[in-house]
Amino acid sequence: MRNLFLCCSLLLVFNSCKDGEEIARETPTEAVFVSFQDMPDEPKMNPEALEILASWPEFKALETSFQVLYQSSNNEDLALAVTNVLEKEKALATSPYPELYDVPQIKSRQRVLRTFLLKVSASLAQRTDVNQPLEQMFLANNAWLNQFNVLVNNQLDLNQILDAQ
Repeated sequence: MRNLFLCCSLLLVFNSCKDGEEIARETPTEAVFVSFQDMPDEPKMNPEALEILASWPEFKALETSFQVLYQSSNNEDLALAVTNVLEKEKALATSPYPELYDVPQIKSRQRVLRTFLLKVSASLAQRTDVNQPLEQMFLANNAWLNQFNVLVNNQLDLNQILDAQ
């Protein structure tokens, strides 16, 4: 009985040591390559919206740094690009908005975009999978860009509607 207990104890100890060894080998030590092929495409912008946005230098700077994001090939490049986009987004948030776009619909979608940029940045810092946060960030950016189109295409005058009541 004593021998059986000793054998089972040794077997248990050897199996538990083996699991710790496997965990140590799974730690990522090399750069992970990022693919943007499965990410959502940018929406087609209305020419009138592009005309208004062309006169907004902070927006152009953000879009330029966002395009650099697509050129990153590994996590280190992506981390630098995301940091640059975050800086440009901060500058955009403090800049004066064009009159048509100085509305809560644009500013709230911009905050959502910032949230997902921070989520991608955190995933990169923790060395976890960045595909899902990246997809969410691109979807948030697309929703933000679509809202520019919606505001340009909107023909309703809210002041007339509110005054009629």
